[in-house]
Amino acid sequence: MNAKRKKVISDNIIWLILIALVILMSIANRNFATMANLKTLLTGEAIKGIMAFGVAFAMLTKGIDLSIGAVAALVGAVTGGLVQPVDLATRAFPGGAHLAVPLSILLGILIGAAIGACIGALVAYTHIPAFIATLGAQLICRAGAKMVSNRPVSNLPDAYRFMGSKQFFGIPMIVIVFIVIAILAWFILKHTRFGMSLYALGGNAQAATVAGINVEKTLVKVYIWCSVMAALGGILLAGRSGSSDPSTSGIGYELDAIAAATVGGTSHSGGVCTISGVIAGILIMGVINNGLVLMGVDDNMTNICKGIIIIGSVIVDMRKNIQKI
Repeated sequence: MNAKRKKVISDNIIWLILIALVILMSIANRNFATMANLKTLLTGEAIKGIMAFGVAFAMLTKGIDLSIGAVAALVGAVTGGLVQPVDLATRAFPGGAHLAVPLSILLGILIGAAIGACIGALVAYTHIPAFIATLGAQLICRAGAKMVSNRPVSNLPDAYRFMGSKQFFGIPMIVIVFIVIAILAWFILKHTRFGMSLYALGGNAQAATVAGINVEKTLVKVYIWCSVMAALGGILLAGRSGSSDPSTSGIGYELDAIAAATVGGTSHSGGVCTISGVIAGILIMGVINNGLVLMGVDDNMTNICKGIIIIGSVIVDMRKNIQKI
């Protein structure tokens, strides 16, 4: 095999793995390759995918964000509570403000941005490891969500549920939002100074500083982006199910998002990330989840398979980094 062909295979290995998995699952269960199941798969993974586009930016700078699932729960509870009918007996904010759906969604995005700014400031200016800063934020946001309501926030209006549960010419709106965010994330990384700064910062922070990049401000922007994606995910999650349970909403989503980015080739050592790779990682995790469910495989075995894949992806990433040294 010549060098050119090897490079083509190496550059597209993640997509070749995805194709192989799709073929394998289609053979294993005839219901897998149906249009209805494809919609189910994409709808189920879209929210985690949006969060993966957020956490991939943090990983690109050698960071991480463990708070995104809790941020999603908090934003879902707050925005959902603000659009509940004013005469609802179980309203999250009895006697409180009632906002129009667009204003509630805008407020949710702003809450996400504020949380991200706080996390980013901690990481950038106090040099607290991102793992610790976001773990603390996870606990705070989850507690905040439970303080908003001690029961599921339900009876959400159709306008709020539109992006999460409706379709546009047969395509789930949640999938359309996912595609739009994917394009936006790709554009930011490839065609903006901010995106180029992330690669530089992840590759060598000292060199990035010498090159004139404001490392602290860049990190703050990274975590704002990450938390905004989590906030959007929380709104979509509440809209999809028609309610938001502060105790359970978004639990484990941060791990699935990190797993998807990792499988998609985003390096935990920083400096390496492609949006196409993240998309492939999202789809691979979705195909595994969906396919094994259709085959009646136990949830525990599904998690074991996912764990093996994640560990394998990290090992491959580490070997690549060793070879570069």
